[in-house]
Amino acid sequence: MVKTRMRAMVAVAGLAILASGCASIKDHRGYLADQALVDSVQPGIDNKLSVERTLGRPTFVSQFGQQDWYYLSIDTKQAAFNRPRTYDQTVLRVRFDPSGNVVGVDKSGAEKVVNLNPDGHATPTLGRDRSFLEDLFGNIGSVNGAGGSNAPAQGQGPNGS
Repeated sequence: MVKTRMRAMVAVAGLAILASGCASIKDHRGYLADQALVDSVQPGIDNKLSVERTLGRPTFVSQFGQQDWYYLSIDTKQAAFNRPRTYDQTVLRVRFDPSGNVVGVDKSGAEKVVNLNPDGHATPTLGRDRSFLEDLFGNIGSVNGAGGSNAPAQGQGPNGS
């Protein structure tokens, strides 16, 4: 009776240790948003310098059009032997007018993220399907004589003379 209880406890402890290895790992990347600081940025009052002092340097600045500042925050979790999955994302955009004053502050989340599932096995191309051997030996004979030059042989002009 004592031995069976001991075995049961060892089995439960072993399962607990195995299950703890399957726990997901949570990670935060990017800007740590403080809502009080974000709310303190006011359109018409703040400028680029005051925003940088309040929120810090942006994650990135738009390269085209108006120079908007973006603060990106991504929270991911990863189960054992899997790729990380994003479960929360926040993009804070601060828009400026040409003189550098804040025009608006926009906040969006993961609803604007697009999931792409490319086909990793083959890239579709136009033309016929070729076998492995055709790919391997397909260029044999397609290059002119020695040196691989397409220039006419000596003594022959464009008219064949």
